[in-house]
Amino acid sequence: MRDETAAAAPFRPSTGAAPLQSPAPLPGRDRRRVAYAALDLGTNNCRLLIAEPTFSGFRVIDAFSRIVRLGEGLGTSDRLNDAAIERTVEALRICRTKMQTRGVRRAKVIATEACRLAVNGAAFVERVRRGVGLDLEIVDRQTEAYLAVTGCAALADPDAESVVIFDIGGGSTEIAWLDGEAANPSTDPTLRIRAWDSLPVGVVTLAERHGGAEVTRRMFEGMVEEVAEKLSAFAIRAAAAATAPHFHLLGTSGTVTTIAAMHLRLVRYERRRVDGLWMSDHEVSTAIDDLLDTRLEQRADNPCIGRDRADLVLAGCAILEAIRRAFPSERLRIADRGLREGLLMNMMREDGVWNRKAVR
Repeated sequence: MRDETAAAAPFRPSTGAAPLQSPAPLPGRDRRRVAYAALDLGTNNCRLLIAEPTFSGFRVIDAFSRIVRLGEGLGTSDRLNDAAIERTVEALRICRTKMQTRGVRRAKVIATEACRLAVNGAAFVERVRRGVGLDLEIVDRQTEAYLAVTGCAALADPDAESVVIFDIGGGSTEIAWLDGEAANPSTDPTLRIRAWDSLPVGVVTLAERHGGAEVTRRMFEGMVEEVAEKLSAFAIRAAAAATAPHFHLLGTSGTVTTIAAMHLRLVRYERRRVDGLWMSDHEVSTAIDDLLDTRLEQRADNPCIGRDRADLVLAGCAILEAIRRAFPSERLRIADRGLREGLLMNMMREDGVWNRKAVR
């Protein structure tokens, strides 16, 4: 590992920003001009969104996403390896530069399952603080689940009296049962949560245990069975979810967006066509079957999958399949949004940017 001889100055919002933990309200006319940043460092990806509030949500002004595989090897080990750390630090430096360039005044920077599991997770966070200048916060599983709900809940069918939201990650899968009606952006959607869980299984860890390069249908069923076992306790608590009127599933992750892209037969990924897409149960099954019939090289050559995710996508499909079997639904809504959007919504809600007086 390269030694950091000089510590970078930790990133701080520019002068006049509210503190991250207990923000004071910003002046009404200034609220809609503040740049917010949300960075989600997961087991597989490093993702950044920079946005400004609008009357009904926010407008993205910059973004960054890179597959870093920070959790590579955690399926069989308990440490972040040096190569993964170097890849991740490089990506985080790019994120810090973008935040500075955009004049970000308020930011939230989080790390999830890989840093939670690794014995050297805290040491990695300290290296990032000293060497990159970003203060990573390792969030717990409940926080991650609630952020996923916050980021995706706007896509729930307002007529649905019950929705199961899930986020298939690299090292864990968050899942929550929501009831009641959808609310406006100023209302916290986590108040609708009836039950939640964070399953200690994600696309990276599952693929490392079962293999992701060439996956037979028997191997696939083995992965589904493993996930189903981990999902069983939540499935019992949320057994009534699928019986409510207009029930549907709402999923976010590279897995579900890939399924959507396959269904749409996109020659290149188009977020505007994927985010919010409704798929029937039959359409999801067909897309998974089509992926199961592909070889690693075919998946790598697909521009909507790519070489970095070719060995992970079928593990993600196995997690999705276990959820579909536990909560049968005729409809699945696809979300190309998640933790970053949840972080942004929470910061803006705390600052009261959608209060009527704040936007007059």
